[in-house]
Amino acid sequence: MVVRVDPKKAVSLETTVVAHGLPKPIGVNTAIEMERIVEGEGAQPATVGILNGEIIVGMRKEEMERLVNEGSVKIGAREIPYALAKSLNADTTVSATMRISKIVGIRVFVTGGIGGVHRGKYDVSQDLVELSKNRMVVISAGAKSILDLRTTVEVLETLEVVVVGYRTDEFPAFYSSFSGIKLNMKVDTVEEVVEIFKWMEKVDIGGALLVVNPIPKEYEIPFEDVQKWTLKAEMEAERFGVKGKEVTPFLLSKISEFSDGKTLMANVELLKNNAFLGAKVAVALGGGS
Repeated sequence: MVVRVDPKKAVSLETTVVAHGLPKPIGVNTAIEMERIVEGEGAQPATVGILNGEIIVGMRKEEMERLVNEGSVKIGAREIPYALAKSLNADTTVSATMRISKIVGIRVFVTGGIGGVHRGKYDVSQDLVELSKNRMVVISAGAKSILDLRTTVEVLETLEVVVVGYRTDEFPAFYSSFSGIKLNMKVDTVEEVVEIFKWMEKVDIGGALLVVNPIPKEYEIPFEDVQKWTLKAEMEAERFGVKGKEVTPFLLSKISEFSDGKTLMANVELLKNNAFLGAKVAVALGGGS
């Protein structure tokens, strides 16, 4: 394993958004911009991925480009041993990035949106399991809008994942701050996030503190529009027989197509917004440079 950061000062970032979630070269460019944002706030960016069966925490631009250009497999936490044993190139999802971050001692992880429970079928993301097992601060714009959001929130509660809205009392729906799902825990400052996390350590809550951070208003897309495009994308996925880990990137790609690229721009901006908040949290936890 190659670790190029001080875990106490780091903000971990996933690579699935680089290799699968966003088109080339937007994925790598967005990752680099997120790293700049994290550095600008005084924390250390730690982009996580696997090259030739070696875990890298703190990937360089050329290494991210290799994931894209040479090809990589999208892995969750359970596939990490397989990727290592087979000497594969692999991009890490939320669950895999969380597991690796926990191993090296990174306490803050930034993503776009977590995975969850898909609609109308038994398809539940490994993300939810890892959120219940790894105590760290996770910043996201809620869960991906293609999911059954209400059931996802219920499962998070069942798994004792602490979910707080950052300056919102509503669970965000990725491209939209609106979902119709109310939260009973809200924070208004980074200091409150840190205080909750410290109390989680004291009372031994073993899972994550999921801080849901709504997309900035200027990039928000109406929830109804996204639901319309999602339904159309799901019909396409059914028609082409898309299964497993390929469902999410397929749906997001189709939704971007149906929205004339509006959702792609929104995705990039919410990622940058989350990187900014994550860096603030990392510094407040005592990890500033």
